[in-house]
Amino acid sequence: MKDFATMDDTNLTHLITKGKHVLFFTATWCSDCRFIKPAMPEIEAEFPDYQFIQIDRDQNIDVCEEWEIFGIPSFVVIADGRETGRFVNKDRKTKREITEFIKSLN
Repeated sequence: MKDFATMDDTNLTHLITKGKHVLFFTATWCSDCRFIKPAMPEIEAEFPDYQFIQIDRDQNIDVCEEWEIFGIPSFVVIADGRETGRFVNKDRKTKREITEFIKSLN
């Protein structure tokens, strides 16, 4: 998983222009984020066509505002620069919920 501590929306937009991506919005203080992080390598392995990008919410407030991320952990799926789905809320997410969400987009 690519980990971007800080980036601006222009850099992110350029990065996700081509291919399939899952943006994983998280924060170090977030207990629900820490809950799902150990499962992320397994989730990534299940979806090798996607590049997973971890974005720290606290260091990227402007990006979160632009993407309307108001709860974490949150996931936004992008295909060739276009949003194809989002799993965004403030609730704890399980590995099963995340994999079912991504599968539902294919």
